[in-house]
This record gives sequence, structure tokens and C-alpha cells, in this order.
Amino acid sequence: MNFQQLRILRATVRNNFNLTEVASALFTAQSGVSKHIKDLEDELGVEIFVRRGKRLLGLTEPGKELLPIVERILLDTGNIERLGEQFARRDEGRLVIAATHTQARYALPPVVVRFKQERPQVHLELRQCGPREVVALLRAGEADIGLATEAVGDDEDLVSFPFYSWHHAVIVPDGHPLTTLEPVTLEALADYPLITYHEGYTGRCRINAAFAAAGLAPDIVMSALDADVIKSYVELGLGVGIIAAVAFHPVRDAGLRLLPTDGLFAVNTTRIALRRGHYLRDYAIRFVTCCAPALTAEQVRDAVFPKVAAE
Repeated sequence: MNFQQLRILRATVRNNFNLTEVASALFTAQSGVSKHIKDLEDELGVEIFVRRGKRLLGLTEPGKELLPIVERILLDTGNIERLGEQFARRDEGRLVIAATHTQARYALPPVVVRFKQERPQVHLELRQCGPREVVALLRAGEADIGLATEAVGDDEDLVSFPFYSWHHAVIVPDGHPLTTLEPVTLEALADYPLITYHEGYTGRCRINAAFAAAGLAPDIVMSALDADVIKSYVELGLGVGIIAAVAFHPVRDAGLRLLPTDGLFAVNTTRIALRRGHYLRDYAIRFVTCCAPALTAEQVRDAVFPKVAAE
């Protein structure tokens, strides 16, 4: 048994049992992938994959039990490499942050500035994606830190901490009839076409819940992944926008008005997420504490690597 066999098993599952994609992902030949799989099965004395002819369809029962063991082995192998880098090059390296557009565009810039002032030799790689993709990147070990409002707090393989809380607000073009209404109500909003976030993004579920609780069916004529797109179409007069309040800037968004919506929508909390058991370099932990100054490095480490009580 060798690490390449284990990597191939993991990659096969992650690539939906398509050996062509596995070979491409691991920069090897498909024939080599097939041979490694057969050698591993022969060594273990069990079939790991369900087959139809030469096609792999899924995992057998032994394969299902083997996969989490392989994941742990490869996670700890990566941890050993990161530990070596920690002591060989303490303040140098690469830090991958997976974040939704709202966090990358509006919440993270001051954190990144502060972090880069402290750790200028750390190369930051920012990957913008949806909440589910943030979770997938963390679980796959392809991101060190994730930031999102949805999904990251619900996965048992992740630990997460509150980053900040925020609320939704309404935006309209200057001169819109809603600018004369105080306070803005859900009933008033339901009279207009609305533009807001896609399902599963940036607290959309709380917008839906607020209207449902009031017995209203809003006319959401457009949805988008990020606030910049929403603002563009509100400026064109295609509807009333509902965005994260943090995404509005009175100077940059001249021509639009932000209307207060105190109490209309539930508060949202964006969270910082880490893969449980994933070894974090000191600079990665420092990035987390830059996001959440109330956290200590020890609290972060203890959450990612819980201490085992002595017997």
C-alpha cells in the first residue's frame, strides 16, 4: 500500500468515479490509475468499487468504510508537510481563503490590509465562490480558511467562529416613492418588483422567511450572486433592491438611496470556518484572529485540534 494508491482512491470519489478525470487531476495516465486501484484491492483482499464492466459506479461497503480512513491518513500527511514548513519557513508561505463575493468585496479588505502589514511574505490566494463551494474547498484541503453566511456552520467536518453580524437593507433610485415612506414595511415592498440574492446566498433564506411570516408573496423579478449586480439593475429602474447593508457606500453608489429596514429581516451572522484536524500555520491562525479579535490563537488551535483528556 502506498500514498499514491490512497490519493487515487480519494480522487476517484471526488471526480464521480470518472477515471479519465482522476488521471487528469493527478497528472498521471489512466492505465496507471486502474493498475493502482487493482493493486490496492488485491492487497486488501476486497473490492473497493462497484463496477459495471470497466466502469466504476460507486463504493462497495468495504470501500465506504475505507474512505474516511484514507481521508484521515492524507489529511495528516498534509499536516506533517505543513508542520515542517511552519518551522522551516515560519513567516513565508501561501494562505488560501475561500469566501463569498460579499465577504471578499466588503468585509475582508480591512482584514487583508492589516494582515499583509504584519505578514508581507505570506502569499494570499482569494477564491470567490458560493457557500457550498466554500465548504467543499475546505473539506478537500484546497482552502485553509472559509468565510460565508450559509452552509459553513452546518458541516460536522468544519469548526466555525462568528466573524460579524449584519442585516439587509433596501435600495432604490433617488426619487423612488419608497423614499417618502417611514418606516418601510414588508407590505409596501411587496407592491414592487424586487431584486435580491440567489437562493442559498447572503441571507436570502431570511428574506424569504420574513415575507412568509407576514403572509406575503414578494415579486422577485431578478436574483444575482452579488450586490454589485443587484445595484446595477436597481439603477436601471428594474426593481427595488434588497442587499446586505454593508454592500452600500453612499459615495460609490451615488444615485441610489439606502432605506432603513430595522426589524424587517432577521440578523445574519457571517462565520469563519476551518477544516477540523487541518494543521494551521501560525500565519493562518493570525488571519483568523485578525477577523475575530476576541479569539485567541489557543482557542482556534483547540477547536481545530481538540485536546484529548488524559485517562
